[in-house]
Amino acid sequence: MRQRFLNRINFTDIALGIIGTALVGLIVVGSFKTLAEGNYTTRQWLDFVVFGIAQGSIYALIALGYTLVYGILRMINFAHSEVFMAGSFTAYFAAASMAKSGFLETNTFVAVLILFAIAMATSTAIGVLVERVAYRPLRRAPRLVPLITAIGASFVLQYTFKGLYGDQFKAYPEIDTLKGSYTWGDINITKVQVVVILSAAFLMLLLYLYVQFTKTGKAMRAVAEDKDVAALMGIDVDAIIVRTFALGAALAGAAGILYAITFRQVNFFMGFIPGIKAFTAAVLGGIGNIPGAMLGGIFLGLFESIGPILFLDGLNVPAPYQLKDVIAFSMLVLVLLFRPSGILGERLSRTKA
Repeated sequence: MRQRFLNRINFTDIALGIIGTALVGLIVVGSFKTLAEGNYTTRQWLDFVVFGIAQGSIYALIALGYTLVYGILRMINFAHSEVFMAGSFTAYFAAASMAKSGFLETNTFVAVLILFAIAMATSTAIGVLVERVAYRPLRRAPRLVPLITAIGASFVLQYTFKGLYGDQFKAYPEIDTLKGSYTWGDINITKVQVVVILSAAFLMLLLYLYVQFTKTGKAMRAVAEDKDVAALMGIDVDAIIVRTFALGAALAGAAGILYAITFRQVNFFMGFIPGIKAFTAAVLGGIGNIPGAMLGGIFLGLFESIGPILFLDGLNVPAPYQLKDVIAFSMLVLVLLFRPSGILGERLSRTKA
């Protein structure tokens, strides 16, 4: 028994074990020292939590696009980050026009719905176009070919929008109705964060119900299980794949508006970092698993918000929040060391999302 165990251990296992142990040790020591020093109040920690949930909700919406496509085609759509950018960037011009005319302030609810509609329609059109032009002809190609094509499509979209809309940052108009915050005890949450969290939760719930309980959703799950058998059962596989791309792209467009009203800046390169973070969230939750993408997004947002202060402030790091990306990707490494299939990866193997 002991000899068999020793035979299975190799240098890679030892190295990964050392890395995992070091990360866990750093987290434990840093967290203990930060909490012991007591430099942050309960209200400040709750502010970090609320911001993390809001940011994680945006990541989760984008991550759903990655996980839906992977669940159906077993490929990573790296052009999805530009689908997210396209909707938000296009809607900016409508937002600026409505702000100039005063419509954004006098009819805020209707104006925001219009922005959502424009962003989601634009992203959906781009997502379906990419599927039809770049991916469908390569449906039976080796996996590396669609992957390279996805990266190429990402660059094409990125620099197309740079040429169409310019390379300068555009500032989304501030909405007076969404200024201010609500306070319940020690919890302080801005109106923008309320809109982001509730909107994201509503859209994620709609998607889950759609996939689980509608005829199209059942067809999507059948295609994810086995495309050839689904086709023999009378399911139009191409139509289902198009709808999957459309759903993921529409959610990315909605996430683009939530991102814009939160950070109030857009440009042609804005999709890269949120796209990478969302892909990380999808992997954390278990790529191909819809609840996993939601959970992974919230998980990543919370660690990105709380982690830099909790883990590093007690270690006297001068600017811990500048290392939030390091924290985010370190957590990915740590989770995958102990659960290589992601948080809900075991469920993926049984149900294929």
